[in-house]
Amino acid sequence: MKTELNYINLSYQTNSKKEYHIPLSYQLFGKELFTAPIIVINHALTGNSDVSGEKGWWKQLIGENQVIDTKKYTVLCFNIPGNGYDNFLVEDYEDFTPSDIATLFLKGLEALHIKNVHAIIGGSLGGGIAWEMLAKKPALAEIFIPIACDHRTHDWLHAQCLVQKFLLNSEDKPLQKARIHAMLCYRTPQSLNDRFQNIYNQEKQRLASEDWLVYHGNALNDRFSLKAYKMMNHLLMNINTEESAMEKIQARMHMISVDTDLFFPASEIRMCFENLQKKKDNVSYHEIQSIHGHDAFLMEYQQLNNIIKNIL
Repeated sequence: MKTELNYINLSYQTNSKKEYHIPLSYQLFGKELFTAPIIVINHALTGNSDVSGEKGWWKQLIGENQVIDTKKYTVLCFNIPGNGYDNFLVEDYEDFTPSDIATLFLKGLEALHIKNVHAIIGGSLGGGIAWEMLAKKPALAEIFIPIACDHRTHDWLHAQCLVQKFLLNSEDKPLQKARIHAMLCYRTPQSLNDRFQNIYNQEKQRLASEDWLVYHGNALNDRFSLKAYKMMNHLLMNINTEESAMEKIQARMHMISVDTDLFFPASEIRMCFENLQKKKDNVSYHEIQSIHGHDAFLMEYQQLNNIIKNIL
């Protein structure tokens, strides 16, 4: 199982007409390329290409004898250029949109001589990029599974990303502040209230919930770049797949929402499903039940595994 970081060097002109040299990095897991069905995984905002194995952020889903079985599939994951995992950062992040990232991923597949894949699976921002990929190349995948995401950034999410942008441009601890705010959007009031119950940490002289938020802010600051976070937030802010293009997607679509998601509300994803269902036969809708909100797609693995097992 090859898991090292690989590179594809691309010359690319963005939709905003800016020229870039992109060292597009990726990792492969499971079977050798072209010996098994290929599943493309698109990572979320603070994720990366390391989806399986000991440090894999989706190892409860992807690995030997997991639902996405690396003894059965070839799993491919690109890094979103600028996420910093491969040490490549983008200074002028507003030059890029999710449409640009989708084009770069498609160019990456082309460079690897991959014409079609068994499935594309994307969580949150990764799902938004996957929508764009299939809008550009409708016959690319047999199966499409967007998880906790929609084909566009709705007003509420745009507003939260705007707050993130303000916090990321502040001078004092910008990444920590932004992360603390984001955690309150990734989770729900019930999730935090049930977990912490106003417990006060006498040693640190603050609520346990505050200590948890500060920890997450500092932890992300230690492992993630401010430039990378600004770019990922900008991408999340600008998902916008044309509805007319979505109707041409040939893949079987299985849209998965979280009933308490504050970022990509289940009601919006369900509306997207209902609109597509009027025009297409191969569209299904699934809903994870959880008190934890958006982050449930990284927490409710039993539900997610059961849903995906019945799809693949």
